[in-house]
Amino acid sequence: MSILVQNLTKLYTRPGAPAQRAVDAISFAVQPGEIVGFLGPNGAGKSTTMKIATAYLPPTEGTVKVNGFDVRTHSIDVRRSLGYLPEHNPLYLDMYVKEFLNVAGSLHGLRGAVLRQRVTDMIELVGLGLEQRKKIGQLSKGYRQRVGLAQALIHNPPVLILDEPTTGLDPNQLSEIRQVIRTIGREKTVLFSTHIMQEVEALCDRVIIINRGRIVADGELSTLRETSDGSVVVVAEFERDLADATVLNELPGIRQIDALGESRYRLTADKDSDLRAAIFRLAADKNLTLVGLKQQESSLEGIFRELTKTNSEP
Repeated sequence: MSILVQNLTKLYTRPGAPAQRAVDAISFAVQPGEIVGFLGPNGAGKSTTMKIATAYLPPTEGTVKVNGFDVRTHSIDVRRSLGYLPEHNPLYLDMYVKEFLNVAGSLHGLRGAVLRQRVTDMIELVGLGLEQRKKIGQLSKGYRQRVGLAQALIHNPPVLILDEPTTGLDPNQLSEIRQVIRTIGREKTVLFSTHIMQEVEALCDRVIIINRGRIVADGELSTLRETSDGSVVVVAEFERDLADATVLNELPGIRQIDALGESRYRLTADKDSDLRAAIFRLAADKNLTLVGLKQQESSLEGIFRELTKTNSEP
């Protein structure tokens, strides 16, 4: 097991105020070779969980192990086993890119030819070739994220924990970093958080969603779509605009009707409704000419909203 979290709880306390329960008895495991998306609204407990897993914060209760090492009793071994890119990427802005990576590698015990080769490999992997002789302070936010990712990988750790790794990247950079994460995910375990749902859908087969300190979903993306207690969405296209669209309210379990233009309507109904068959029957009964019918797959964004809609900042 690369990452094992069991009954993890984290309380933040201050004198004269009630304890804030940032993480509330959560449990999950990440297997070797998995790329797992860790999602949740602001204040849900994502960053706190990641900081505990990196031995940056102590847990209040529960157990966290990384690569078999307990964060309480073997924190140095935990740090050696993982690469970490925090949400707010801390960098020495007065250092040159290559200089910084040499320092980062040396802190992990790399020396001589091995260190030089790792620095060269990381610069190539994350696309810093043209920027390697610049000061970090001269780089754009996107390139600073690349430097942070390179330092997380410099010692070739088996586990990567990335907190918002694509922050500040333009569409081209997003595609490049996505490919980097996909490449390293073939050999390493990757747990990363993001607010960009397209990143999760592009990279992950499995998603963990946390809300108000508790896990509200954990499973393969396809399974979440199937088991989400949301709704069925179908786009129906008719030969011409309906003279009276309220006729669609006769469909069983219908929740919402949206006119999309060009004689197309998006129909939202209860999950258990046999909506497509009902539309065919309604069209036949009302003498409507149906020319197109397509059921839309539940989006991760919709599932996320559904599972976290009761969230409020603690």
